Amino acid sequence: MTRMPTPRGRLAEGRALADLTWLRVGGPADWLFQPADEADLAAFLKDLPPDVPVFPMGVGSNLIVRDGGIPGVVIRLGRGFNATRVEGDVIAGAAALDMRVATAAADAGRDLTFLRTIPGTAGGAVAMNAGCYGTYAADRVRHVRAVLRDGTLATIPNDGIGFAYRSSALPEGAVVTEVAFDAPEGDPDLLRARMKDQLARRDETQPTKDRTAGSTFRNPAGYSSTGEAGDPMDLKAWKLIDGAGLRGHAMGGARMSPKHPNFLENFDGATATELEALGEHVRKRVADTSGHLLEWEVIRIGRETRPD
Repeated sequence: MTRMPTPRGRLAEGRALADLTWLRVGGPADWLFQPADEADLAAFLKDLPPDVPVFPMGVGSNLIVRDGGIPGVVIRLGRGFNATRVEGDVIAGAAALDMRVATAAADAGRDLTFLRTIPGTAGGAVAMNAGCYGTYAADRVRHVRAVLRDGTLATIPNDGIGFAYRSSALPEGAVVTEVAFDAPEGDPDLLRARMKDQLARRDETQPTKDRTAGSTFRNPAGYSSTGEAGDPMDLKAWKLIDGAGLRGHAMGGARMSPKHPNFLENFDGATATELEALGEHVRKRVADTSGHLLEWEVIRIGRETRPD
C-alpha cells in the first residue's frame, strides 16, 4: 500500500466525487487532497511517490468522472486560492470562479468580460483555453504560477503553456495556483452592461438551469463552441448534431438537450457510463451523416468500473 504524505490540508481516502461535479456522476477518488496553501501543496507533491498519478480538479463543470472513480490523488484547491486582485495585471487564484474574476476586473475598470459566462475557475480556464465571444484565455493570460509534480514552484509564461484550441499543454501533474491576466482598461459601467447582456444571451440559448457540463463537443475547424454570431464559418457542432436528428435524443438518464443539442444532460439519474455512451453514439451518428468526427470537449477521466 502506498504511504501517503501527511499534509496540513485535508487528505481523504475514497472520497466521493459525484457531488463535486456539475453532472453529479462518477465514482470516488482514491485520495482527495485539499491543500491549506501553496507551501502545503508543494511539500505534499514533493513527498508523494512519483508513480502516483495526480489530477487537478476545479469545480467539475467540464468533467465526466467515470463510475469506477479516479486513481491516484485528485487535488482540489479551495480557500486560499480563490482571491482576485489588480496589480497592473489582474491576478486570480486558480480556484477563483471565472464569473467572479470577470466581475472583480470590471469593478476595477479592467476588461475580462469574456470570462463572465464561462462556468469554471481561472485554473480551469487556462487548462482548457476557455473562451467566449471571440476571446480565449490564450489571448489574455500573461503567465501562471504553478507547483510542478516534483513539488518545485514555477512561473510559466504564455508561450510555455502550449495553448491550442480548447486545450493547453501544461507539464504533466502540474497544479496551477495563480493566473496573471493582461486585461485592457475599460469603463466599469460599460463592462457591467456588456456582461449583463452576455448572461441574457446565454440564458436564452443554453440550458443553464439543467444538469450539464457545458458544451460537449468541440466545433470542427476550431470555431467557438457556443456558436456566437460573427464566427467566420457556419460549421458548428450543435448544427451537426441537430442535422443528425439527435436534438433531445436520450439513452437511459442521459439526453442531448432539446434547447441546445451540444449540451449533454443528466436529466434522469444518469450514470457516467450512460452519459459517455450517449456521447459516443452522437459522435458515430454525426460521422455517418456528415463525415465529421466530433471531438470531446468535456474531459472524461477515471476507471469504467471500481477495482475489486
